[in-house]
Amino acid sequence: MNDGRKVLGTQAEKVAEQYLQGIGYRILERNVRSVRGELDLVAMHGETLVFCEVKSRQGTEGLHPGESIHVRKQSRLIRLAAGYLQRHPGYADLPCRFDAVLIWKTGPSWRVEVIADAFRPGW
Repeated sequence: MNDGRKVLGTQAEKVAEQYLQGIGYRILERNVRSVRGELDLVAMHGETLVFCEVKSRQGTEGLHPGESIHVRKQSRLIRLAAGYLQRHPGYADLPCRFDAVLIWKTGPSWRVEVIADAFRPGW
């Protein structure tokens, strides 16, 4: 990833975290890494454990940020979430979902869209 995209991604994750907190999510962890990849944000929303995938774009032209959460990416996130639940058995009995946090940066402004329950695994 080039430096500009990395900076945008880091900024977008901070914007996403603040936005989610503002609408009632409690952030548990950020950037949970494993050998298989990374979960951007893990949060509680009410009694539901939420795995949040943050995708951002500069400007409004080009691909929609959600287009990069394709089936292969979803499968990877599902595997990462399963691993997370194995490492944190206290959450294993909670309802879980996958949210997409889509972010556009245009100049100094940010636009955030949250798609709750963006996709479902076959658990």
